[in-house]
Amino acid sequence: MKVKKEDTAYIADLAKLNISGAELDKMTTDLNEILGYVEKLNEIDTTNVEPLSHPIGMTNVFRDDKLQASVDHADAIANAPVKDDAFFRAPKVISQ
Repeated sequence: MKVKKEDTAYIADLAKLNISGAELDKMTTDLNEILGYVEKLNEIDTTNVEPLSHPIGMTNVFRDDKLQASVDHADAIANAPVKDDAFFRAPKVISQ
């Protein structure tokens, strides 16, 4: 399939691009090269190739979840500059 100048101009118009005559020639050439490469890819036999969800093998890089001790509630509240019984006090930041 060959792309003509008229096709490229139509695509540029749909994309609301203002391109000059030299740019139109370059774009037409580029589009034809891209389509030529896609046609070359279509020649490859992929009957026994499994589809991929991602081109690169993915592995989990996160650490394993392990149960570990956390900061005790009383110790956390003890470090608070302002507290109200068992809760942290903070200035109001949202007004109604």
